[in-house]
Amino acid sequence: MDNNNGKGKKKVSWFWKWFLNNQVVTALLIILLCLLIILVFTKVSHIFTPVWQFLGIVGLPVVLAGILYYMLNPIVDWLESKHIKRIWSILLLFVLVIALIVWGVVILVPKIEEQTMSFIKNWPSYFKIIESKSNEILSSDLFKQFGDQIESATNNIMNSFGSMLEKVSKNAFQGIGNVVGVVVNVVLALVTMPFILFYLLKDGKRLPEFALKFLPNKMRQPTFEILSDINQQVSQYIRGQLTVAFAVAVMFIVGLSIIGLDYSVTLGILAGFLNLIPFLGSALAMIPILVLAIVSGPAMIISCLIVFVVEQTIEGRVISPLVLGSQMDIHPVTVIFVLLTTGKLFGITGVILGLPGYAAIKVIVKHAFNWYEKHSGLYEDETKTVEEEENHEKEIKQS
Repeated sequence: MDNNNGKGKKKVSWFWKWFLNNQVVTALLIILLCLLIILVFTKVSHIFTPVWQFLGIVGLPVVLAGILYYMLNPIVDWLESKHIKRIWSILLLFVLVIALIVWGVVILVPKIEEQTMSFIKNWPSYFKIIESKSNEILSSDLFKQFGDQIESATNNIMNSFGSMLEKVSKNAFQGIGNVVGVVVNVVLALVTMPFILFYLLKDGKRLPEFALKFLPNKMRQPTFEILSDINQQVSQYIRGQLTVAFAVAVMFIVGLSIIGLDYSVTLGILAGFLNLIPFLGSALAMIPILVLAIVSGPAMIISCLIVFVVEQTIEGRVISPLVLGSQMDIHPVTVIFVLLTTGKLFGITGVILGLPGYAAIKVIVKHAFNWYEKHSGLYEDETKTVEEEENHEKEIKQS
């Protein structure tokens, strides 16, 4: 009995007890390992240059096709549930999308072009009106005491703007090659994207099963769960953001048309596109709206502000909760940091795709931590551990 009891107890070395079995030390070791991996990758980054070039070529059409896939796939699934073959559902949807594009080219594009050309033509007179009204405000008694500071700040802004234009003009001819390259990439993306979208809609559900065949059996189920969570997060976000952006565009077009502001269609569509930037989109859209409102007078400024308040109320209280909900589960402060970081690193693309990318990384980190928590034994309840040891000792004694 005693021999069995002695054999049942495990000898725990002091190294495991005081060093490895320590959450802080374990976290530091993991961070050190990650930093070493990053250091190794920086030393051999040139090996991956062809990979980045390949992704740069195929990335844009794949991203565009992926966004449209998340928008159109629920419709295809619904049509398929109505006993319409998937291939015919996809073709029918393509016909409808092409019809919408033709309608936009015939109706909206000429309207936007007309309003844009009118704005460019009238901009000198708008600028003079804004300048004269700004001088009137700055010459008032309220701003006289701050006149020197305001004039200095204005001069600094104008000097910075002038130097920026000078740099742009010097580099204009040098950047023609880059512009041509960008245009070619965009054209190729628009040509190849429909074919990628077609096969995504047709065989997209088989992709996870096909990819999991290359993994060991034990890794297939956890990997499938991670991919499912990422797919759910990204699909809900993309569908929600595009739906909200469309609703915002419609609300701005209707609201600005009611109050009689010029260029309401163009400004509304611009507001819809800018609304793809979370939290900041509608505020950015108000800048050109307020500029035009200043030209029309104080009454138009108040009307535009009323339209903005109504739009924000409907969007924040009705549309966003219904469409987006709280599926992202990201704190607003985290959203701001993500937007600032991705915007600095990747520009406007990072601002638009930063949140779904963060959501995907968050899912991976969450599953990795759950696995580590389960297998490390560092986060087990101490009371439960003591009870398990006592039960284990009882079983040994009984044996």
